[in-house]
Amino acid sequence: MKHIVAGIIAHVDAGKTTLSEALLYRTGAVRKLGRVDNGDAFLDSDDLEKQRGITIFSHEASLQSHELQVDLLDTPGHVDFASQTEQVLSVLDYAILVVSATDGVQGYTRTLWRLLKRYSVPTFIFVNKMDVAGTDRNQVLTQLQDALSTGCIAFDGGDNAALPEMVYEDVAMQNDTVLDTYLETGDLTDDTVRQMIKRREVFPCYFGAALKVDGVDGLLAGLEQWTTEPQYGTDFGAQVFKISHDEKDVRLTWLRVTGGSLHIRDTILGDQKANQLRIYNGTRFTAVQEVTAGQVCAIPNLTDTHPGLGLGKSADAETPMMQPVLTYSVDTKDYDIQTCLKVFRELEDEDPQLHIAWSEHLQEIRVQIMGEVQLEILQQILHDRFNLDVGFGEGSILYRETITQAVEGVGHFEPLRHYSEVHLLMRPAPQGSGLTFDADCPVEVLGKNIQHQILTSLTAKEHLGVLTGSPITDMHVTLVTGRSSVVHTVGGDFREATWRALRQGLMMLREPGGDQLLERGTDSGWKLVRTRSVAQ
Repeated sequence: MKHIVAGIIAHVDAGKTTLSEALLYRTGAVRKLGRVDNGDAFLDSDDLEKQRGITIFSHEASLQSHELQVDLLDTPGHVDFASQTEQVLSVLDYAILVVSATDGVQGYTRTLWRLLKRYSVPTFIFVNKMDVAGTDRNQVLTQLQDALSTGCIAFDGGDNAALPEMVYEDVAMQNDTVLDTYLETGDLTDDTVRQMIKRREVFPCYFGAALKVDGVDGLLAGLEQWTTEPQYGTDFGAQVFKISHDEKDVRLTWLRVTGGSLHIRDTILGDQKANQLRIYNGTRFTAVQEVTAGQVCAIPNLTDTHPGLGLGKSADAETPMMQPVLTYSVDTKDYDIQTCLKVFRELEDEDPQLHIAWSEHLQEIRVQIMGEVQLEILQQILHDRFNLDVGFGEGSILYRETITQAVEGVGHFEPLRHYSEVHLLMRPAPQGSGLTFDADCPVEVLGKNIQHQILTSLTAKEHLGVLTGSPITDMHVTLVTGRSSVVHTVGGDFREATWRALRQGLMMLREPGGDQLLERGTDSGWKLVRTRSVAQ
């Protein structure tokens, strides 16, 4: 039996969870068709989701359609929870993108499309709400082709997934080599179509109304016909995509096995063992002895795991594209601030994009947020799970600073009976690369231990720019030379000289455009707000 992991994604109110319910219902995974507005949807099991009528957390279910076994991952549709959706994409074989026929391609739909491309996820498209008066199938298909890809092709073939000859011709036109062969032979094999879908050259589109379970059988038949099961290696590998806590506050690490198999009591990270393997279906789970490649499971009580972590032979996932745009201070009111900090650290463990920051000097907790809906949900979680009724200060936009030209910074630290000197070459780096450090200094000038101290000092704290005091990003720093004194240099001197060298280098940028202020965009990295030299 073919086994795949598929995720359902969409902009809010497109009918994503309704489609999930219809898929589960038509395959017999659930006996009753749940509804979001009734609060009885199988995959929107959290109380907050029932109250809000939206998906906030990713959920898992299992379904079987003839010879196809699907581990189905439902994801949030609201942009404020996009980081939850992005976490899931790295473990998918296929995605089902739901588009509302009444709304068409939305701005967030385009964002999701970019994410799918980034993670190379083959995608099926289900156009929902076709039962609404005034919807036009051809108009929606044209918009999909114009806004997303010319490879968006209608694959509707009733419930048996058979394609009309005209569709094969449309498919062949998405690849010049395939088209040449098709024109020569007049034939296009189904396996070629599958490979084109896998390579994201073709995106099968299906039309229907999930609430009425219309078109759902056709989508299921299409998934069975046009998907391919991945090939796995024999060595163990796994990708972590989610951290959560169950109703007993047990920490769960969710992962997809990408190679080999995982057995109960196998050592999985350092000296930590998988003492239990849970296969979830909605809120219920089955404890199993083994999880094989391709399966999704949850492991209780692991520590030091995080979304995106690769285990065994699997590499870590890419740095998330979806990032918060606002930062808020936390008003802890009359609560013990260290207790509050511990709670926020637990929530950050589940969602690293909260980026909890603690200022010892200000005795202040700060949190990064995508938008107001997420902030409201965060307050509700704090109240329901931790009995904390905290407030938040006024939100401010997240900024970063960077440089556009190379500069050498020199730092001296020489109070009485102390001496150190550090020279740093600071160069612009590609967008999204953050801060990177290395050394190109002869050991005859500075010994290895001293060079190590300097590089450690560079990574020891967040470095702030000179425009607004915002953190520096996208800069490569190289240690090029320095000096010490046999008599006067003592521990800690090079740390001070290193920080002064970096600061002095930033202050040396006196040419127009020497440094820049960047504003965080939710999915497009940092965008330029203004350019200004320090001297201006």
